This record gives sequence, structure tokens and C-alpha cells, in this order.
Amino acid sequence: MSRDNQPLRTKKRRAAGLGVSILAIGLLAGCEGGDFSLPFGAKDGASAPRSTSTKLVERDVEAPEVFSATDEGLWDGRPSLGGVWVAHPDVTEPERVIVRNEANGKFVIGALFRRERELPGPKLQISSDAAAALGILAGAPAPLNVTALRREESAAPEGSFEAENTGDATSAIAAPAPVTATALEPAATAPAKAAASTTPTAAAPVPAAQKPASPAAGAKLSKPFVQLGIFSVEANATRTAKQMRGAGMVPTVKESSINNKPFWRVVIGPATSQSELDSLLKKVKAEGFTDAYAVSN
Repeated sequence: MSRDNQPLRTKKRRAAGLGVSILAIGLLAGCEGGDFSLPFGAKDGASAPRSTSTKLVERDVEAPEVFSATDEGLWDGRPSLGGVWVAHPDVTEPERVIVRNEANGKFVIGALFRRERELPGPKLQISSDAAAALGILAGAPAPLNVTALRREESAAPEGSFEAENTGDATSAIAAPAPVTATALEPAATAPAKAAASTTPTAAAPVPAAQKPASPAAGAKLSKPFVQLGIFSVEANATRTAKQMRGAGMVPTVKESSINNKPFWRVVIGPATSQSELDSLLKKVKAEGFTDAYAVSN
């Protein structure tokens, strides 16, 4: 090999050695602070932000400002229709209530109606189903507390961990949005403007997409359903629903709970007009449920 080629080989070896040195310095910089990471890889243990989801929860909450009474309650011993109910002379409109027997701590969900003031006996009159649920004997007054209930809709997070990290997850998801929008805006805007100037009919599909949906059945009525009764025993609610089907109506049994205690409501509807609602009420009362009344759901 000639001597003329030796300087060239020497230069190549020096260049290779310099490249190795630079790579080593970069790797050591990555290790600084004890956190080694490759420039082209993700850190071990990194995880994608957890998504959060929110659901609407309906529940009954006590509303003493609507109605609340503590007095003696009495069951006269006669069987009654309509499931669990209580009557009080100060009631103006039917309500859903929670009734507590303060003597034994039992409670039940039922309907509240108005009773005539001139009737003898305690102010609170209860049905046979209410008496059975509260442990009250016929003709034996018991101290009762009656409080109105209101349906409340609230937002509840799916999990506590996700709720605590909602801010981080949202920011992590939203961060790439400006970059994507900036990159796509010139390409998307130009054709849109050109189409708008040259083709006036391009916007025609927009009104069709924004056409409001047809109103749901009963949307014009604030209370399109007829409630027959509230039951603490599911079998009684099912039996009442069966009776309504036999009379040519279509009932629905709705299950709810409060304080982990279930109850069942039997409703018919929704009615699409006031005349239809009045007709449903008339049919229901003809079946013996004279205390049936209109409800919102």
C-alpha cells in the first residue's frame, strides 16, 4: 500500500472516533438525573391520559318546603286501592312523599292526597298498603312524618380517580388540536370559499341538517302521564298493570328507590293532548282508581 493513502485513512478513523464521542455525550445527557430515555422512544411506564365520562343521575330528594307534616296517622282497617298513599287536609295538589313511622323507624314511599277537614280522627289517613309497610295496625294511631319528594337530575362522574384528573386529561387531549387546525385550515378554507362564490346551491343541505326534530309525544303537556298508584310490593304493581291492560290501556311499571328502599309506580301515557289526558283519567277512575292523577313522568 502506498504512503499517499495513509493520511486519508487516518482522517477517516479520526472522523469515526469523533462521531462515537458525540453519541456517547448525548447518551450521558439523557441519563442525567437518573432518568435515562432514548430520544426516539417513549418513557417506560408512560400511559395515555384516561378519559372521563359524566352521566346524569335521577334521584328523589326530600323537599320539606313543598310539604312537611308530623301528626298522628290512622288506617281505618278497610282495604284500599292505589297502593301506598296518605291523605292530609292541607294538601293542594297530589305529591310523591316519604312517610316515616316515628314509633318504629320504618318508612315507605307513596302518594299524598287531600282529605276533607270535617272527617273525624287524626289528620293523616293512610291506605292499607301504607299501613302494612309501616307496621301499623287497623284503628291504632301512630306518629307519622310526611315529607314531599322532588325528582332531581345531577351530573355524577364515573370514577373518583377520573374526576380528580379531569383537568389533566382534558388538557392532554386538547393540546394537539391547535396544530391540527393550523395545518388543515388553509386547505379546507380555500375550497370552501371558492365553492361559496361559484356555486350558490352548495349551502342547500345545511337547512335540512338543522331541521328541528319533531316534538316527542306529550311534549305540549307538562304532565302527560296518569299515575295510578305507588306500591311498596312489586307484585301489587304488576297486578294493577295487568288490570289496566285488560281494560284496553297500556300501563308502565317504573321502579325507583330512595335510601336503598325500592318502590314501584304504575303510570299510563304519555297523552298527546289535554282531551286524551282527560279520557285516560276517566278510564282509570272507572276502574276504581279514583285517586289517579296526572304526573310529568
